[in-house]
Amino acid sequence: MTPEGPLAGYRIGVTAARKIDEQRQLLERRGARVSWGPALSLEPNHVDDASLRAATEEVLARPVDIFLATTGVGMKAWFAAAESWDLVDKLLDALRGAEILARGPKSVGALRRRGLRELWAPESEEFDDVLDHLRGRDLTGQRIVVQEHGQSLSMVAHALRRQGADVTTVAVYRVASADDPGPMFALIDQIADREVHAVTFTSAPAVAALMEAAGSTGRRDEVLGAFQADVVASCVGPVTAAAFEMWGVPTIFPERSRLAAMVKQLECELPSRAAGLTLDVAGHALLLHGDQVRLDGVVVRLSPAPYAVLQALLVNPGHVVSRRELLAALPSGTAGSEHAVEMAVARLRAGLGTRAVQTVVKRGYRLAVGV
Repeated sequence: MTPEGPLAGYRIGVTAARKIDEQRQLLERRGARVSWGPALSLEPNHVDDASLRAATEEVLARPVDIFLATTGVGMKAWFAAAESWDLVDKLLDALRGAEILARGPKSVGALRRRGLRELWAPESEEFDDVLDHLRGRDLTGQRIVVQEHGQSLSMVAHALRRQGADVTTVAVYRVASADDPGPMFALIDQIADREVHAVTFTSAPAVAALMEAAGSTGRRDEVLGAFQADVVASCVGPVTAAAFEMWGVPTIFPERSRLAAMVKQLECELPSRAAGLTLDVAGHALLLHGDQVRLDGVVVRLSPAPYAVLQALLVNPGHVVSRRELLAALPSGTAGSEHAVEMAVARLRAGLGTRAVQTVVKRGYRLAVGV
């Protein structure tokens, strides 16, 4: 039985390692099919105890003028580690005397639970806005401590040093990639082959990990092309979305950085993108809804090869598409010959009716739009 719901007919990739059951249920309850390829380890935030203690002692060695807090989980982990070394009171005293800037509500919450108050935090929750807050100031001689968020902020430190600041970065934890990269590689193939309609991201490191893995498989350009044209990059919030900016990938994210809000946004976004794809083909109403094909309201089940041919013919409905172009559109693993195209077209005609796809001699095939 075909699942019902606003996301019925859509396949959605999920890159999260944590809260996967919750996200899968939210999506499948709405009819979506889920492809899971975790980009990060289930316990991604690895704390190097010795390195963190050395960094903490460096922070305590001299007065701190400005402190930048970037993540709630990082601040909690740092305070917990300092407690285990009997240094937490000294650390809190050092930060209490500083001007504290926090990236967002989670870091604010972690600070306030320890009796620390931020002087300023951006409404956007974006770290770039914290830096903008400092850009117009003379930072000469100011000692700034930056809590890193799982990835190096060395470029941030360099930028602040150019303003005259004395900068110390504290790497509370480093983000670890998935223990088994196989599912992520499989998801990368699905993205590159346009076999998913959207992919969800709940952290900026997950974006970086997926792009790094795509580069290692040689499919990064295909993945970028898919995200730029056909596959929706759905992010939980603006901080995660910002990680796509360097790749030129358009993203969507909800007003509130919450999992349920991200899924709710997909409910509206994906069907709206399919709106207007109802065509009169050989006297029948052809509708694409996700990866479902409906002819006169009846679901037509197509295997990957004929479905790929249909998608290629729908790029410019009614225009001729050459056999070579259709061959390139076939899923990877399909036999690479024009016979494979002919077989896929034959199966497509079997599903939609023999008059739905017209042969244009010596040129290729076209959909019989409006015929």
